[in-house]
Amino acid sequence: MLNDRPISSFIRKHYRHFNAAALVDAAEGYNRHLAGGGKMLVTLAGAMSTAELGISLAEMIRQGKIHAICCTGANLEEDVFNLVAHDHYERVPHYRQLTPHDEKALLDRHMNRVTDTCIPEMEAMRRIEDVVLAEWVRADQSGERLFPHEFFYRILRSGALKGSYQIDPKDSWLLAAAEANLPMIVPGWEDSTLGNMFAGHVITRDVKNVHTVRSGIEYMIYLADWYQRATRDSTIGFFQIGGGIAGDFPICVVPMLHQDLRRTDVPLWAYFCQISDSTTSYGSYSGAVPGEKITWGKLGVDTPGYIIESDATIVAPLVFAYVLGW
Repeated sequence: MLNDRPISSFIRKHYRHFNAAALVDAAEGYNRHLAGGGKMLVTLAGAMSTAELGISLAEMIRQGKIHAICCTGANLEEDVFNLVAHDHYERVPHYRQLTPHDEKALLDRHMNRVTDTCIPEMEAMRRIEDVVLAEWVRADQSGERLFPHEFFYRILRSGALKGSYQIDPKDSWLLAAAEANLPMIVPGWEDSTLGNMFAGHVITRDVKNVHTVRSGIEYMIYLADWYQRATRDSTIGFFQIGGGIAGDFPICVVPMLHQDLRRTDVPLWAYFCQISDSTTSYGSYSGAVPGEKITWGKLGVDTPGYIIESDATIVAPLVFAYVLGW
């Protein structure tokens, strides 16, 4: 057993108390939810794509362990940045010792730092901009409107970037999602590098119609439709990595359906887990325990709920490895 499933076996042997035990409980709850015919929505906050979560997340998608994703605009684009510019990334393990002048030197080299990792502007962001702009202009001229993730799906499926891949494509979670045509929600996409670029191209009139990229409100309507269809023959769980809009936006679809549309026959979320380092006592909704969500009509009294108060870059791959039986 230890040789066949080394990670899972190690976790079961050593992770017995506190946050370690919560990790095991959440992973086993995830497996029970799937075994009972349930589906799972996963949310991505923080810089999980730059942390290369795709190595495990892509396999979760391929094996049907994830049925929808809600992510920030940054996570959407940064998986593709990593796909085409990985060899140009630079790690800065001593980032805590950087002076303001050191940071300015990185800026002068067009190296945008995310904690200990620098994303190369020219090889990543500007290379992607040309390809995405062509799709924006094409859609704009034809009167077509797409969601942000749909533009990426179209680009990845076209093979336009294939010659630029610098990692094994099986480690790109967005490529796996495109191949599976996975439902995707990207609220607040405007708060991303490409969102800023899109605004710039609307200002310069390269793109004439600001509505060429569909909005966050339309994403909520899309999510409501998907949730209702998906729960006709199943329940849906909610696995939240981090906090912020990636988690806050999609979990609200259930009370919206119940309270605003009076569709009270729609099931509540049937599983909840959050990996977070937020502190509840600071008034942080991102750190709120599952019970608080009962008061908002998001979870039920009997909904399995788990909080793993830890670093998601460490915890999420371990949970996924456990669910995958690695």
